[in-house]
This record gives sequence, structure tokens and C-alpha cells, in this order.
Amino acid sequence: MTNRQKKMLLRIILTFILFAGLMILEHTGVLEAVANPFVMFLIYLIPYLVIGYDIIFKAVRNIKNGQIFDENFLMMIATFGAFGVKEYSEAVAVMLFYQVGELFQGYAVGKSRQSISDMMDICPEYANIEEDGVLKQVDPDDVEVGTIIVVKPGERIPLDGVVVEGESMVDTAALTGESVPRKAAVGDEIISGCVNGSNTLKVKVTKVFEDSTVAKILELVENASSKKAKVENFITRFAKYYTPIVTIGAVILAILPPLILGGGWSDWIQRACIFLVISCPCALVISVPLGFFGGIGAASKIGVLVKGSNYLEAVSEMNTIVFDKTGTLTKGEFKVSEIVPVEGSKEKLLELAALGEGYSNHPIANSIREAYGKKLTLERVSDTKEVAGHGILTTIDGKEVLLGNAKLLKENRISFTENQSIGTVVYVAVEGNFRGSIVISDTIKEGAKEAIARMKQIGVKKCVMLTGDRKETAEAVGRELGLDEVHAELLPGDKVTMVEKLLSEKNGKEKLAFVGDGINDAPVLTRADIGIAMGSMGSDAAIEAADIVLMDDDVTKIASVVNIARKTLAIVKQNIVFALGIKILVLLLGAFGIATMWEAVFADVGVSVIAILNSMRALHTK
Repeated sequence: MTNRQKKMLLRIILTFILFAGLMILEHTGVLEAVANPFVMFLIYLIPYLVIGYDIIFKAVRNIKNGQIFDENFLMMIATFGAFGVKEYSEAVAVMLFYQVGELFQGYAVGKSRQSISDMMDICPEYANIEEDGVLKQVDPDDVEVGTIIVVKPGERIPLDGVVVEGESMVDTAALTGESVPRKAAVGDEIISGCVNGSNTLKVKVTKVFEDSTVAKILELVENASSKKAKVENFITRFAKYYTPIVTIGAVILAILPPLILGGGWSDWIQRACIFLVISCPCALVISVPLGFFGGIGAASKIGVLVKGSNYLEAVSEMNTIVFDKTGTLTKGEFKVSEIVPVEGSKEKLLELAALGEGYSNHPIANSIREAYGKKLTLERVSDTKEVAGHGILTTIDGKEVLLGNAKLLKENRISFTENQSIGTVVYVAVEGNFRGSIVISDTIKEGAKEAIARMKQIGVKKCVMLTGDRKETAEAVGRELGLDEVHAELLPGDKVTMVEKLLSEKNGKEKLAFVGDGINDAPVLTRADIGIAMGSMGSDAAIEAADIVLMDDDVTKIASVVNIARKTLAIVKQNIVFALGIKILVLLLGAFGIATMWEAVFADVGVSVIAILNSMRALHTK
């Protein structure tokens, strides 16, 4: 509980004691001896000001700023009216119970913010740099790429980098929701925001602070509340028109009936005050955003960042999910599994491929160089040109060499023997003659099959995979995972076209999500209704373009987010129906003089408290 909430609690307790004392005196007849209405007014004004001075101040300030119609204004006018018709105890009660509701709201917002504010705690305060054998603490913003920083046991890792000395277990729970620490040793990449375990690590910084993982996460969290769901925008617009309408309605209720029916001003003013208290839209204005905030908080607890409540709403309506293959459903850890030369030795074919892929950063190129395992003399290589989605054209020892898929050889009219092995096949041709093929295999991620099964369980109709791989490889992966559709041999631009086609097949409110991790996935992530990116190993471009980020690359969590989103939407709709239903009922009773100020207090504060408590359930979705 914050200091502000503690002060409010003290005010509520003090007002309750004063109010209870006055009610006892009133019911025992002691106050009846005070015949002067002005003295009674002053007596009840004391607890009223203790509990309500800030509401009156806010209402007056908002009126000065041109923001007249809000809940503060309604409370002020309603209680002033109650004082005007000498219903002093009701005026104090309304303000007291309204503040009780506000206290509940503050506490609920605090609880919903907690998991997100825990994430804000990942921001490191300093970085350790060693100078002349002494550790010096500096601002992470001032550390340049290439600097060696020292991370002591128990400290938060301030910047992204690569471990150059030491070995330790790293706690990633704040980022990924994983309770099991990960091992970090020399050569391992390490991300900011995690907590170092038992041993000191020396880390070479690879990104400046503003580009680091922790900075990007903080930016996403800070911007999440600005992206509202349709139902949130509806409530905002609703309150904007609703409040002036009910205020005008209350004025009409106070003036017209006495003029038409003659007399009874006090009774009709009291009814108008009751009408105002009932009509206060607190339950809707508070509980709807709070429900979404709780849903975003529940997702962050399991290591999933949702960039706004609009995306939470969208994912609840998802019926088609499209996966990129490499790095999403498969590990992206390519290994050379087969070398098939047509002429010459396997080693000579592998050497040609390694030289040709010498300048490429593609995972397939890395796996070929790793399999070769020897130092490459890249002076032998010249005029290297990459053909997107096809392969590489290069010159080795003055001879033209082609390395790539079947399309590359077909386009260059080179006859070859097709390799039917499962995996990615790189064909090698020298001076227009086919020399052989190399097969690179990728393994399916742990949990990928379970993720697809869970998608089916929660009602996702279609699970699709897109890949640039060969049809045979892609279909083998598709069969193993239980996918509905597999589209293979796609160029980066073809993925966008395929997603466009799938989007055109949707009906009504149905939504399509795309899950990817690479730079070439960014356009598709942007085009899909919901873009889901891998946060741990994914590229910055993919994370930037996505709407939802899986911090530990665990695709099984997508089903969990869908469940959280659906529960959140259900809670929000429950609150809307409940709040409007009770308010309309009591408004009608108040207008006909059946409801008293006490029913009005329940219709406002009671409904608000129940709606707030209901919204808090979103935070505890399992």
C-alpha cells in the first residue's frame, strides 16, 4: 500500500468514526435538541470535508480547465444537493463510500501494475568497468560497444554482450518467466536485465544501452497502455457523452416535475441527487481498463510482452496461426548431415562450399564452415553475389561457382541429380557442371508439437507453416507437428503474398497471427492481424514489428496468451453488462422515488468495488 493510500485509509477511518458518532447521536435524539439547521450543517460539514475535500478540489480545478463532466463533478453536485435539502447524513455517506471505492480502485490498479512494475525493475542502475585494477561504477548509457564490463554475483546484467571470462548461472525469470537459471560460459551471448548467479562474469558489450534488450522491453511496457482495445475506446467515448446527458437529466428531474405538478421541490431535488449518484460511470471507466491491464500483467508473468490491450483483444479472436519454420518451430541449429559428391572427394566438395559461403552470415553458411573446420583462404574468392531465396554466385580460383537450391541450378540451365534427403540441400556447380550436394538438417524445437496440439485444443482452426525450404523437408516437418497446411520454397516476398491470401479467406471478426523470428519476417509480422516475435533469439527488426513478444522463444506460451486474452475479454464484458444493468435498474427506481440515497451509494460504489474485484481476476489467469 502506497503512502497516499495509507493517508486515504486514515481519512476513511476518521470520517467513519465521526460519522458513526453523529448517527448514534441522531438516533438517540441528542441532535434533535439542535434546532438550528445551520448548526447541523456545520456539524456534518466537518466529516464531509475530512473525506471529500480532494473531490471538491478536483471538480473545481477540472471546471476551470473546461473538463466539467466527470465523476468528481457528479459527486460534488450530488452531495451539495443533499446538503441543500437537509439530508446531511446521506451527503457524508455518499462521499465516504465513494472514497472507499476509490481506495479499492487504487489498490487494484497497484496489484495489476505489480507484475509490470516488477519488469520495470529490470532496468540496471550501473555497469562495472575495470580501470587500473579497480572497479568503477558508470551509467549504462555511457558504456560503448566493445567495452569489457564486470558483472559480480547477484548483480543485474546492465548491457547485452558476449561472455569473455567466467562461468555462472543466470536468472532470466524477470524477462522470460522461467524459474530455472541458464548457464552462461565463455562465448555465450548474454542479455541485459537478467541477474548473475554465483560467479563473476566479464562481458564484452555488443549493443549500446538504448539498443539493448532491457531498453526495448521498457519502451514496450511504457507504450502498452496507449494502445487501447475497441471496447476500451467505446467506454471512453461512452463516458464522454453519458456524463453530460445524465447531468442534464438530473437538472430536468429536479425542475420540470415541480413546475408541472406544483410544489415538492425538496423531494424532486433529492431524487435528482440520487439520480446523479447512481449515474456516476466509475464502475465502467475504472474496471474495463483495469481488466485489460490485469491481462497484460498476467501475460508478463509468464514472460510474454503484449504491446497493448488492442492486441490482447485481437489474439482472443484468433482462428488462424501462421508459423515461420526456421528458429520458430525448428531450432535453427543447422548441421551438415550428408555430403554427396558427383566427382572428387567429400572434403573437396565441402571446401568449395565453405569458400563460397565464406562471406555469408546465414545459419546454413555457418554450418557449412563449421563442418569444414579449417581456416579459409578467402583471397581465393571474388565477385560474390547473393541471390535472394536462391543461393550464391561466386568465383573461386578464377572459376564460376554456384551454391544454392534447385531453383538456382534450373535458372542457370545446369543439369543435376536431385537429392531426396530430408533437410536443406545445397547444390554445388563449377563452371556450369554439377559437382554434388550437401544436406543441412535442422531439428524440431522441444515443445513445438505440444504447441500445435494446444492451439487445436483452444479452438484455433488452422495452423500453417511457411518456409523457404524444399517441399519434401517442409512436408516432413508438417507431418511430424500435425500442421494443417505447409507452403514451401517461398522467397521472402512470397511469405507476404501467402499471408495476404490467408487474410482474404477470413470471416467476420476472425484474426490471423504470424509467428517469426528473422529480419525477413518483419514485413509479414507487420501485415498480419497479430505479429508474434521471438524475443530471446529473434532479430531486433522482428521484435520491433511484432505486437506480442515471447521473451524465451517458447511457442507453447502462445496458447496461454490466448487463454489469458479470452478470460480478460470475458471479465470486461461481465463488468459492462453488470454495471449497466444495475445502474439502469436503480436509475429507474430513483426517478420514481423508490430508491433512496443508500441504494444510490450501492449502485455507484458497490458496483464499482464488485467490478474492480472481478477485474483483478484477470491478473491471476493460470
